[in-house]
Amino acid sequence: MSSNHSRPAVPDRASAITADETALGLGRVTVDTDIGPVTVRAGREAGGPATILLHGAAGSWTTWSPFLRADDERGAVVDDVIAVDLPGWGESPTAARGTVSVRALSVAVATVARALGYRSWRVVGHSLGGFVALDLAVLEPDATIRVDLVSPTGVGVVEAIRHPVTGGVRLPWFAGMLVGMRVLEVLGSRGPALLRLLNRAGLLAPLMSPLFGRRHDLDRSVVDALAADVRPATFLAATRAAAAYDLHGWRGVRCPVRCTMGGRDVFVGSDDAAVLAALVPDLRVHTLAGTGHFAAVERPEAVLERYTAD
Repeated sequence: MSSNHSRPAVPDRASAITADETALGLGRVTVDTDIGPVTVRAGREAGGPATILLHGAAGSWTTWSPFLRADDERGAVVDDVIAVDLPGWGESPTAARGTVSVRALSVAVATVARALGYRSWRVVGHSLGGFVALDLAVLEPDATIRVDLVSPTGVGVVEAIRHPVTGGVRLPWFAGMLVGMRVLEVLGSRGPALLRLLNRAGLLAPLMSPLFGRRHDLDRSVVDALAADVRPATFLAATRAAAAYDLHGWRGVRCPVRCTMGGRDVFVGSDDAAVLAALVPDLRVHTLAGTGHFAAVERPEAVLERYTAD
């Protein structure tokens, strides 16, 4: 990875989501792993190490497209990209063994990176992807050179999953999403149809608005992409994996960890930053005021600025 700290800042603005990987210098690749095939968008080769981008539990690789587009506008410092569709999202099928652990996801990501010829990497994880990024650093301490967390899932969400009543009081928006996902799962194939109907009627954007700090700046493509990427069964499986995960394992992270949080992230508990700091040895946290849970979509230039910082 190369960087240039002298580049002038680019005006910070919300950006559109695109599924056109070729426009971002990437190609589509599928790699077989122990839990099934994993599809990624890879490219921008510069000799390594890899930059592994891991999306959250309501998205796919496309949620990183605003970040990559902002990088193109600044001179392309994010290279050797592996933008992953985690099992059950995007174009990656549900894991062969059904519900899988965070560790199984980490092993699959490492398998993908090595299959593409990389022996070391920097991992950038959003939301649940932050869980996987930190676990990958524990699993592969020699290969992982840095972790960047963007609006990561924290202890507040984990407690809301483990203890729905007390945790739900602290994070009511997450608790509401959890209930919504359970309803959609019960609806089966009618669930996605309902979401499409709500989106066409213009009602989905208001329902999603708590996830964003700059709600009126959102491009329509953001709502469309999130509506298409909602996978209730996979989301609920991810919550079970997070609830079963031992956060104390993060004490084994040996590389630097840099965290960008949204100041208006409704999925962040009041103790999240302090707990993360107590668990992760080399951590720096930066908060983006007025930003929600999708910082790399709402403020891609600001997230890129943190990515290039020491």
